Amino acid sequence: MFTGLVTDIGRVTSVEDANGIRRLRVESRYPESSIQLGASIEHSGVCLTVVEFGPTEAGSWWTVEAIPETLSRTTLGGWTAGSPVNLELSLKLGDELGGHLVYGHVDGLGRVRSVTPDGDSRRIRIEIAEPLAKFLAEKGSITVDGVSLTVSVVGQSDALDWFEVAIIPHTWQVTTLGALKEGDRVNLEVDMLARYVARMLEWRQAGR
Repeated sequence: MFTGLVTDIGRVTSVEDANGIRRLRVESRYPESSIQLGASIEHSGVCLTVVEFGPTEAGSWWTVEAIPETLSRTTLGGWTAGSPVNLELSLKLGDELGGHLVYGHVDGLGRVRSVTPDGDSRRIRIEIAEPLAKFLAEKGSITVDGVSLTVSVVGQSDALDWFEVAIIPHTWQVTTLGALKEGDRVNLEVDMLARYVARMLEWRQAGR
């Protein structure tokens, strides 16, 4: 479980494919003492398991593995050596919940339609597939590349659904969102409460 509050931007240092598994090595400023074998770390919205780890001069490195299903359904399939990654360690009992509860399970991909300056902040409009639209509402929560954000507006243009989020300067600077541009794909996870409510309504409408 995570909160959607990014605590470091790591960097992919190597990518290897073998026997249908992709192994990625990631380096971060996290101290080695904060990493454990088998631990879950959120990588730009994708929960991955540490299978190896060790120290570096600036912090630590670890290796994670991804199967074809994960590669095809997230942006992870396009990561290469040098790719920046939003990172968050798993939530521990007693930790402050500053964002919203996040699983690290990507529900779908979005595509950036525009990035618009708005004073010192930015407004990002993201196009989404129709099945995800029912989970989004103004003032609701959404996770974009592992970052907990509030939906500021939802809409539809040319039969395509979209939503917007407002990015404050701090978030723009300390996450990978500051590098987003039109056409980029992003990992999306909808609010788990919205998912459950939508499912309950489906059952009610079906008369179950």
